[in-house]
Amino acid sequence: MFIQTEQTPNPATLKFLPGRDVMGDGTANFPTRETADRSPLAQRLFQIEGITGLFFGSDFVTVTKAEDQEWSLMKPAILGVIMEHFVAGKPVMAEGIAAPAEAEVAGEDEEIVSQIKDLLDTRVRPAVAQDGGDIIFRGFEEGVVYLHMQGSCAGCPSSTATLKMGIENMLKHYVPEVVAVEAVP
Repeated sequence: MFIQTEQTPNPATLKFLPGRDVMGDGTANFPTRETADRSPLAQRLFQIEGITGLFFGSDFVTVTKAEDQEWSLMKPAILGVIMEHFVAGKPVMAEGIAAPAEAEVAGEDEEIVSQIKDLLDTRVRPAVAQDGGDIIFRGFEEGVVYLHMQGSCAGCPSSTATLKMGIENMLKHYVPEVVAVEAVP
């Protein structure tokens, strides 16, 4: 098994591509060791010193490291855990434990939210997935779209520019009711 790695715009994250499905459809975010209970792979990876966050995409694993750690020292251990996990045929996610869902909005904003989600799913999420991250819709209130950034997007130095200059401008263009986009934890 050959696992490729890719740099991301966030220097604290590295994208690992095992050459097979990781999540298939959907994503899984593990911002802390305590959130890894629903994934045997995440539990194993968090045993490596210096890992502060994990994000699983369709065919990749994004690893976030502590500021005082070096990729050159961590990378072999991470590659070993990922390779061992997939070669052994172990599941990425535990069965019967549901992932957190996106926020739902009903009522008069339902059509606007549908347009926003469609734009996020077709134009934004594929682009940020290439950089090892994801953006999740968390709400729409009084013209403000609330988004949660995951993976390499969380804590990335360029994420504010991406959010304001890219996503906000695009949503304002296609959905006139949008006045601003804000990141939420």
